[in-house]
Amino acid sequence: MDILSLVNLTSRAWSLPVLASMGEGVAGRQAPLIHATGAGRTAFRQTLDHLIELGLVERNPGHGHPLRPEFRLTEEGQAAAQMALRVRAILQDDAGWDLARKAWTLPVLRATLEPARFTDIRRQLVPITDRALSQSLVRLEASNWMLRDVDVQARPARALYEATGQGRTISELLAA
Repeated sequence: MDILSLVNLTSRAWSLPVLASMGEGVAGRQAPLIHATGAGRTAFRQTLDHLIELGLVERNPGHGHPLRPEFRLTEEGQAAAQMALRVRAILQDDAGWDLARKAWTLPVLRATLEPARFTDIRRQLVPITDRALSQSLVRLEASNWMLRDVDVQARPARALYEATGQGRTISELLAA
């Protein structure tokens, strides 16, 4: 998945949980999906509209029967759902899943597969603000998903960021 598609996908916090739930077979109806993800009704509705806009989920044209799903994954959505399931399988706890569903976590990890400077990461993630990038890097470093190494040989000294541990595994998955 290219980095800009990843930015669009993760701009809603519940996108990955909804896709992962649908990918593992949770019925494509509002109540089961809300229950499976833990999202609120408003956030769920906004996320679903976002996924429909991205072309990953579509309304079921045959909906009407109580057992027929209201929403279903498109072909692109099935690929995105498999990616979301693989990311969730890598994470060992709910805290990791909560971090992964934050808006900039996955795009920042994807951008730091190789060591990168702050400005290089910002260039790859065009709409990101300096503050959002700084906060994401701090969160990722605190969870040991990111390594910050200061290059003291350079003048002026520069920080290099690289995904490590679970962050590296996720980064490699997203790059594949």
